[in-house]
Formats: sequence, structure tokens, C-alpha cells
Amino acid sequence: MSRIGMLTPSSNTALEPITYAMLRDAPEVSAHFSRFKVTEIALSSEALGQFELGPILAAADLLAHAKCDVIAWNGTSASWLGFDRDEALVARIEAATGIKAATCVLGYRTVLGLLGARKIGLVSPYTEDVQDRIMTTWSASGLTCTAERHCGISDNFSFAEVDETQIEQMIRDVVREGSDSVAILCTNMRGARVAARLERELGVPVLDSVAVTLWAALDAIGADRRRFSAWGGYFSL
Repeated sequence: MSRIGMLTPSSNTALEPITYAMLRDAPEVSAHFSRFKVTEIALSSEALGQFELGPILAAADLLAHAKCDVIAWNGTSASWLGFDRDEALVARIEAATGIKAATCVLGYRTVLGLLGARKIGLVSPYTEDVQDRIMTTWSASGLTCTAERHCGISDNFSFAEVDETQIEQMIRDVVREGSDSVAILCTNMRGARVAARLERELGVPVLDSVAVTLWAALDAIGADRRRFSAWGGYFSL
């Protein structure tokens, strides 16, 4: 049995049921969640302060009690705070718990690199200023976003209320603009099923954040990812 611990924003309602759905046919893998307070995604000092290491590490410590094999940060904050924040988080979790760690954003960097992505279409629920910061931050890490769509929302709970029809249209829009890959960036958007279906239809890799977090967690422990390829061709990488 492999136990995956996931650090989860407190107001998320999408990532847990999506993760369970992905693991439905893998009874030898279980997922366990620990929350810390995140209610707003914005660039104010208060909103940015939600991602200070203290509360995150406290939540990670609780997952260590469950003897998880890996602890994954199932959130996208390093996309606007800097990839170095997730690199530091991984190091701190591993030092404090002795358990391997992974994150969604570092998973994106690895997968998009393996795919050779050059023109990433960025789809998110965020506000324009956050989206702009993400594109700048990703570019600094070698990930170039050449098309984007966003919903203009800052309330974290509300991200899960963006319906799949809207997510599908945003994906189609960025592919129409020439994207060679798509990143649905938010672990509280219901994009995983849409991503898998449109990837097959459009012939372009479509990466969902919850799925990428699972990929990163499985990769960290050397688990076979291929059985999850129905959720994205990159699971076979």
C-alpha cells in the first residue's frame, strides 16, 4: 500500500473528490488530506501571507502521523510567489518529517519540460493581476505562456463553482490561439475530466493541476504512473 498525503487549501472542495476518482481503480494507493487556511487568491499582503511556511509545515506534520510515503502540496501558490518557494517547502517538509515531498507547481515544471512545451496555454479562475504574475513567474522558470484565459475570481471557494462548460471553452480558446499544451492552473477547478477528454479530441496535452499533483506524488515515490494515463497521456512519461 502506498499512502499519499496531500496538503490542501482549507476552502477547496474539488481536489479531494477528483483525487479519489483518479485512484478508484488503484486500491493499492490511498490519499490522505491535511488543511491549512486559504480563502482568497490575491496579491495583497494578507492573501500572500496565507502561504507562510509555519501553517503548511504544521499540516505536513499531521500527515506524517499517518506514515504517508510522500507529502504533496496540492496548490499552485508558487506560480505567483516563485518556484523557489516550493523548492524550499519540499526541503523543509523532508527535513522535518523524513518523508519525501512534492508539489503541483514543481510537477508542472517537470512534466512540461518532458513534453517539450514551448507555447503553453494558461487557463485559470484567477484575477488579471494574479494571472499576469503567474505568466511572469513561469517565464522566469522557462515555461512560456503564449495564450491565456482567466475568470477574474479571487474567492478560493468559488473556483470550484466554475462549470466544466466554461473550462472547456477556455481550453479550446487557447488551443485555437496556437498553444502546444494547456495548463489548467488551480487545484479547486473541476478540470480533470474535461482535460482528459479534450486532450484526446484536440491532440494537445492538457494538464490539470489536481492530476499533475498526483503525477508528482507518484513520481516522488517511484510508483508506476501508467495506469492513470486515462487522466492524461503524460502519466505514461
